Amino acid sequence: MRPQSGGRPPMGRPGMNTGAQTGSDQPKPKLPTQFVNFVFFKVDPSFRRLSEEEQERGKEEFAAVIQEYQGGGTMVIAYSTVGIRSDADFVLWRIAKDVETFQKMSHELLHTGLGKYLEITYSYLSYTKRSVYVDKMDPEHQNPRVYIIPGMKKYLFVYPFIKTRDWYQLSYPARQGMMDEHIQVGSKFPSVKLNTTYSFGIDDHEFVVAFETDEITDFSVLVQELRETEASRYTLRDVPMFTCIHHSDVMDCLNTL
Repeated sequence: MRPQSGGRPPMGRPGMNTGAQTGSDQPKPKLPTQFVNFVFFKVDPSFRRLSEEEQERGKEEFAAVIQEYQGGGTMVIAYSTVGIRSDADFVLWRIAKDVETFQKMSHELLHTGLGKYLEITYSYLSYTKRSVYVDKMDPEHQNPRVYIIPGMKKYLFVYPFIKTRDWYQLSYPARQGMMDEHIQVGSKFPSVKLNTTYSFGIDDHEFVVAFETDEITDFSVLVQELRETEASRYTLRDVPMFTCIHHSDVMDCLNTL
């Protein structure tokens, strides 16, 4: 698929020195690995039967925890799925330097007035790393996925997916050839930004992808065209798929509950 805009220096495995030498023999700074979590919440209907004062207090407590972590350097972005999914009401896209941050933050969130009425229905864990495939159409941008900077578009589309084992038995040139077609299709939709993260061995799936756009139909047509590519034959599973609406203010998101 079309990589994110904005070039970044390449990154290998955590701890590797992948900085390229400059003319002064000084290595470029290595960007840290980002851990990524998409956590989906479903509110118990009994929360809506509380008084307006209790509901407001509970939401304010929840928002205050998020704002505290945002101030400490953790990226936390809120999206509403009310009226779109029956199994989730909102999602937090969280990006941190370690997994423990997600656990500590979740503990604090679930002990707020709102959190006591929430169920986590889905939670996807992944991290950033360099893609093994080269974008031959735009080689300067072949490695920007090592660091995610959310674009804050109106819509976010999230889903985990798994490749078949047969995919990994193919030669690298065969896989690169199919990915060339994949990337070419993605390049036709510049309004859609792709964020790819990896979950091998740390969650049930292998990848989590998150697409950002201001146009729902652009993303839908993109997915339809990707279904017709050869690489699609090697997708084992790519559901559930979530359509999420961005809210720049956490309270605005919670007020959709």
